[in-house]
Amino acid sequence: MEPKHMKRRDFLQASMGGAAAYALSGAMRTGPTIATAAAEPALAGGEAVRTASFPGWPVFEDNDAEAWKEVLEARNWFRFNGGAVSAFEERYAELMGSRHCLATANGTSALYASLNALEVGPGDEVIVPPYTFEATINVVLLQFALPIFVDTDRESMQIDAGKIEDAITENTRCIMPVHLGGLPADMDTILEVAERHDIPVIEDACQAHMAEWRGQKVGSLGDTGCFSFQVTKNLPSGEGGAMLTNRDDLMERAFAFHSNGRAWGQASAPSNSYNGANLRMTEFQGALLQAQMERLEEQSQTRESNAAYLTERLEEIPGITPAQMYEGATRNGYHLYMFRYDGEAFQGLGRNRFMQALRAEGIPCSGGYSPQYDRPYVRDGLYSRGYLNIYGRERIDRYFDELHCPENDQLCTEAVWFTQPMLLGPQSDMDDIADAIEKIRDHAETLKDA
Repeated sequence: MEPKHMKRRDFLQASMGGAAAYALSGAMRTGPTIATAAAEPALAGGEAVRTASFPGWPVFEDNDAEAWKEVLEARNWFRFNGGAVSAFEERYAELMGSRHCLATANGTSALYASLNALEVGPGDEVIVPPYTFEATINVVLLQFALPIFVDTDRESMQIDAGKIEDAITENTRCIMPVHLGGLPADMDTILEVAERHDIPVIEDACQAHMAEWRGQKVGSLGDTGCFSFQVTKNLPSGEGGAMLTNRDDLMERAFAFHSNGRAWGQASAPSNSYNGANLRMTEFQGALLQAQMERLEEQSQTRESNAAYLTERLEEIPGITPAQMYEGATRNGYHLYMFRYDGEAFQGLGRNRFMQALRAEGIPCSGGYSPQYDRPYVRDGLYSRGYLNIYGRERIDRYFDELHCPENDQLCTEAVWFTQPMLLGPQSDMDDIADAIEKIRDHAETLKDA
């Protein structure tokens, strides 16, 4: 199936209505913008477009402190003594539209528990994207399975779902797409391929709180879905994670694995029906997450509105291409705002120099991920004694010889990211971002030579 992308302006019209979309579009901009052609770039000694800070993160209010203090004073800090973690699991499962939620120590733990619940192990292959955080790959390595990298769709920056089927072998044990930056992967294609080959799907939704595919929350579509509540995430508790599933058998196995074999629903000592680790969430995290959830929808709407407006501005700038949403993506979580930068449209100005100039204008940014398959931990891990004992050197040599992700390689030289707190301020912040990029483009030749 050929993936279809939706322009952000089309998504805006469909999801917010014509009047709201018009109010957020460039047509309703009021007030003057900077005269970019006349202003000298900050990197060359001129005045920066912006000197104020973007909104800070994490956000906390009185309800957060009260929730934390209540757990502290009750002295029931362990999840099986108190009720905060269980209450959070119920609320989060309901919010996400899933039967079960298992709270864990972090997002990595949720992925780890999912793989163990599916009995992924030595000799198995797990299909993964190469454009992701290393935790996605590390949990596969912890199981002594092979991470099989499928190339990236540069337009969306997600796994290219149309290439997954060609990567399936008799050893494929599961498919693990990542909803990178909050933008849903092409779940129609992924689920269709998975069903045809009877392969489970683990959704890595660690960056995708509140994102939706055809009106359904991501993380609730696959066999399991995993979230992170690390301090930078859109729903934060410092550390923390959750696994969602609609399957009782996977909940039973994951629960036991996350608590040293303790049976699901058993309050006494572990039954040792399964092996396991200690991946439990604390009562403090459970209480804090419930307090943070009170603001989650409002914050999500603010990010979406600002991102839609920013996209309208950036699509007018040659050389800047915001990440495209698939047709089935009805809501973007916007943990990141991502776009591709084409230096040829900026007089040959390199991406690193562009980002340096952007930061000088008061706009924080980063260049995103490097290819995971080129990271030392992957090569060293697969050539470790344990892997060589299982697969043999010939198989590992062939694994690296067959690695080929040219679209991802190119994306890693083009991508530019803004973090989610930058989308939480007023719409004028988005104008600052767009004005700074326009200013850099107007003076690209000067910046290139500086």
